[in-house]
Amino acid sequence: MKIKEMLSHKKSLNILKKTDALLEGHFILSSGLHSSKYIQCAKLLSYPVLAEKICKSLANKIKKKYKNIDLILAPAMGGVIIGYEVGKLLKKETIFCERVNGKFTLRRGFSIQKGAKVLIIEDVITTGKSSLECVKLIKKANAKLLGFASIIDRSTKKSLKIKTGITSHLKIDVPTFSEKKLPQNLKSIPITTPGSRFIK
Repeated sequence: MKIKEMLSHKKSLNILKKTDALLEGHFILSSGLHSSKYIQCAKLLSYPVLAEKICKSLANKIKKKYKNIDLILAPAMGGVIIGYEVGKLLKKETIFCERVNGKFTLRRGFSIQKGAKVLIIEDVITTGKSSLECVKLIKKANAKLLGFASIIDRSTKKSLKIKTGITSHLKIDVPTFSEKKLPQNLKSIPITTPGSRFIK
């Protein structure tokens, strides 16, 4: 299995800008934190050829780190296409979980086999909250969590709730703020809530 594509940090940022996936404004992330920048991977995915380049680069990193993946689990919505693309490149079974009454659930006939080695893949990780919710499904199935992967890791030591490492294609440092600690310049900008967590 050969996965050739490896993109530099500069080329990756250029792709995000070219596809309008890197937005500026005042955003509430799915973690509940506020930020002046938002990475909208849905915009990246609307350009399949460019998205494939980034997914190949991530798949290459995953391949080097994890040798015995049985299953890839992706949280909806953001992780679904990323998980599928990486799963295709690595030739691994890939499923997704989705929210039912606010909690991640396996539906559509998906299941996790007992003892399976599972890798969780997201589009963007800020706190890791969604990924940690996925871990509950893995534990419930008596399967084994291998680790976490994402296209973009925008976490900080302060915000990240995941204690193990994240395999990401791109690390981007973007400050995040709680509602009580908003800087004045953000307070003056109308809030946008782009994440799927807010869809009811």
